[in-house]
Amino acid sequence: MNRAKPLVILTRRLPEGIEARMGELFTLQCNAADTPFTEAELAEAMAKAEVLVPTITDRIDAALIAKAGPGLKLIANFGNGTDHIDVSAAMKRGITVTNTPGVLTEDMADFTMALIVAVSRRLVEGARVIPQGQWHGWSPGWMLGRRIHGKSLGIIGMGRIGLGVARRARAFGLQVHYHNRRPTARRIEEEVGATYWDSLDRMLARMDIISIHCPHTPSTFHLLSARRLKLMKPDAILVNTARGEIVDGDSLAECLEEGLLAGAALDVYEHEPAVNPRLLRLAEAGKVALLPHMASSTVESRNEMGEKVIINIKTFIDGHTPPDRVLTLPGL
Repeated sequence: MNRAKPLVILTRRLPEGIEARMGELFTLQCNAADTPFTEAELAEAMAKAEVLVPTITDRIDAALIAKAGPGLKLIANFGNGTDHIDVSAAMKRGITVTNTPGVLTEDMADFTMALIVAVSRRLVEGARVIPQGQWHGWSPGWMLGRRIHGKSLGIIGMGRIGLGVARRARAFGLQVHYHNRRPTARRIEEEVGATYWDSLDRMLARMDIISIHCPHTPSTFHLLSARRLKLMKPDAILVNTARGEIVDGDSLAECLEEGLLAGAALDVYEHEPAVNPRLLRLAEAGKVALLPHMASSTVESRNEMGEKVIINIKTFIDGHTPPDRVLTLPGL
């Protein structure tokens, strides 16, 4: 690797200030079109780059990694999740993978709490009424939602973001419950008044609201399967701002269609940007709120992510272990 100015290829456009800084430090190649690379374009970039900076829209599997050029030594992901990168295959090729953890916590937690309120109080439906000329004045039975104060919230994955949601939920008067592979520290449980469930099935059956914050791994693919979704109470709601693959979309649509769930809010999808047509129809009917993967979309988070990418690259080319090196995919 050219330690002075390695060739860094960006697969998407990053904030202007971040690109400017990268241009000063590295030999930079940007994606002017800012559209996702095709597999062929990604393979071409990996064949000549010394550092690749991908995003969630790039699927870097073992086959692509096998075609990487000998100069590629670092994949510095612009994002926290690395489920789109075959980390094990990269390690075997001597390619280091980094990510940008800890940056999105507050923004993701804010957004999740907003969705919990929005679905419970039917805000998305309500926002359509006046522009569509459907409001004819107040009435006692109009647009009745559900109170969230006093309800039970089940958090799947009590990591940084899950804990951020728990802190906000407690301020809203929700009872906080969570499922992890193992309990979190006692001091954290006491801080947010959280109850640990070792059985996901039992937690699902008792919660009013379920919010997903675990990573997508082979073990969490369709974690919320048809069987598990049907364990939930018919007046419960589901919120997913983690990864679309964690929820069986067809089964979720079926539960909503049959009234087995009261509602859902989704910011992520299994085959995004494609969205399950059944969910689209349910959104039109007001039974699900569909957002365009925007939970982490703040100016602050994007700039902080870019700064982390720069630090990881600079540390690596200086001959040190990057602070955000990824070794394995985390579990639930």
